[in-house]
Amino acid sequence: MRRRQQPPLPKRHGLDPARLRLPEDGQWATVREHLVERLPRVDPARIDAMLAAGEIVDLEGPLAPDAPYVPGGAVWFHRDLPIETEVPFEIGIVHRDDDILVVDKPHFLATIPRGQHILQTALVRLRNELELPDLIPAHRLDRVTAGLLLFVVNPARRGAYQTMFHRKTVRKEYEAIAPYDPELALPRTVRSRIVKEKQVLAAFEVAGEPNAETEVDLVEHRDGLGRYRLRPHTGRTHQLRLHMSGLGVPILGDDFYPVITDKSVDDYTRPLQLLAASLEFTDPISGTPRRFETRRELQAWSDMAGWSGSAVE
Repeated sequence: MRRRQQPPLPKRHGLDPARLRLPEDGQWATVREHLVERLPRVDPARIDAMLAAGEIVDLEGPLAPDAPYVPGGAVWFHRDLPIETEVPFEIGIVHRDDDILVVDKPHFLATIPRGQHILQTALVRLRNELELPDLIPAHRLDRVTAGLLLFVVNPARRGAYQTMFHRKTVRKEYEAIAPYDPELALPRTVRSRIVKEKQVLAAFEVAGEPNAETEVDLVEHRDGLGRYRLRPHTGRTHQLRLHMSGLGVPILGDDFYPVITDKSVDDYTRPLQLLAASLEFTDPISGTPRRFETRRELQAWSDMAGWSGSAVE
């Protein structure tokens, strides 16, 4: 197996530096010329400042502003961070050992750095707070979904735990709060074909061979709301939200389904009432059965009268 090349820059804020490979067929005279063309969203003056400060490096060290272009080479640097609003909710620790970490993620916190969410993500926070620089998620949860997330602590075990999720051998159970429809026959298994296109916020269902499957059951109901148990057999984008909306009982707090509504990224009112409630699997290292359960509750069920717009986690 080919070993991953270690970056010549240390982590910053728990993040690895960005790596850019220099194309073999490049005709640029300098690295700067290539970076200006390769990174059109970065002001050339900012690239000049980074080169002057020694913040762009190759395996030999910092590059000079007029460093020649080397076809097939690589450079590393830390990207500038976006301005983020702090997500004011804590991550609960459910289990920790030498191999894995299981946490209870709050609503509104992304799993990994992406787009405008970098420092305010579960991965970066946990790397910094627990001093675990090599921590990596075994799977992901949507930013607006709360509940259980499994991270791998030991880099040597990363493949074993991530493979469980890729092969769908982990049994996941979710809880959702949605309108109660006495005419909706449950339990049932929902199957559909879900498509998610790049640059399009919402996923959608189309005709064709199903690629998404969810077991839906009603646990209890009161005051016009139902508490539902959802067991996904696949992991398509927004699968549970789409399937519940398709049944005519969209999950409370859903800003995408059935209709996209405009909501500020730092509006922490009315979180999506969807919770990753349990993870169950046979440990790929020890071979023992393991089950983890959330310690969170969905606000709309525990405090129906009070769930009218206050910020909750």
